[in-house]
Amino acid sequence: MKLALLFDPFARWNLRPSQTVPLRLIVGFGFMQHGYAKFARGPDNFMHILQALHVPMPAIAAWATVLTEFFGGAANLLGILTALAAIPMAIVLLVAIFTVHLPNGFSSITLKSVDMAGAHFGQPGYECDLLYLACIVALVLAGPGPFTLDRAIVRRLGAH
Repeated sequence: MKLALLFDPFARWNLRPSQTVPLRLIVGFGFMQHGYAKFARGPDNFMHILQALHVPMPAIAAWATVLTEFFGGAANLLGILTALAAIPMAIVLLVAIFTVHLPNGFSSITLKSVDMAGAHFGQPGYECDLLYLACIVALVLAGPGPFTLDRAIVRRLGAH
């Protein structure tokens, strides 16, 4: 078994390697932004939101979410263990869909009104979370593409 398969075990699809790079970068950057925003506002603030939503063990869930979003995003952005990082990232998205976004419907943008102050939006639906999930599934199935830390590690170790 090639060492490279340990880092990119699902890259068996007939795609040009560069085709998944935009997905990897968008997912990575997006997740890191969400994780950083929660951290910057304070994980305790996010914990209070989770408490209001009746999420079990809100302190643990808050920190697990912040760390998953930030470090899972970084893993995708850098292209290291992308398939492994996909598991907790998908869990965070599914929890968000079923605890927050599902009651708001599909659309990620719900325009409530427009007045002289500008547009006023309602709560987001689950559309954006589904798009992230689809991108994560595509990265797991097709691989993270070239220019990844995984490939650099494999090259450094002399495996092909």
